[in-house]
Amino acid sequence: MNKEEIIEAIRERARGNFSKGFNCAECVLEAALATVDTGLPPQSLKMATGFGGGVGLFGDTCGAIAGAVLAVGAVHGRGQLPRHEDRKAAMKEAGRQLYDRPGLYRLFNQIPNRIEEKYGHTLCRELTRPWQDGQWLCRDHAMHCRDIITDAAAIAAELIVSDKETAGGKPFGKNIENILD
Repeated sequence: MNKEEIIEAIRERARGNFSKGFNCAECVLEAALATVDTGLPPQSLKMATGFGGGVGLFGDTCGAIAGAVLAVGAVHGRGQLPRHEDRKAAMKEAGRQLYDRPGLYRLFNQIPNRIEEKYGHTLCRELTRPWQDGQWLCRDHAMHCRDIITDAAAIAAELIVSDKETAGGKPFGKNIENILD
């Protein structure tokens, strides 16, 4: 499969996963694990279960965003910390991996920023506010979440097939350190 086909396959599989009973985070991670060779076993999907509903229905970060972060991490995340004799050198290298340009935080930062740009929020409780009055399991809510899942999966897929150096070299979006590029 070429890059466009991989993106579409992950996007469509995640979308279809929702109607099979997967939660938002599971939808995205399962689609990536099934489509791309991450080296992780299928049982890795278990890690996503608790992120549904913004972590066990708590309403924090949207589970689809968490699933996208897990999916991208399965491909581009760190497998181990830098090893140096000098502890300060190891810490400095670890910081460079995360913050520099390219850097992993720049890669992952794109996921919530793109969802917020489209939907106005990243918190499940805000994204689902219209259905919190006893209509949680209604069709409109399900279709809304399915759309977010599909978009989060597409973003994850784009980052997965991207060159890590290029994607990790993009400017930071909104971030808690107020890093401006």
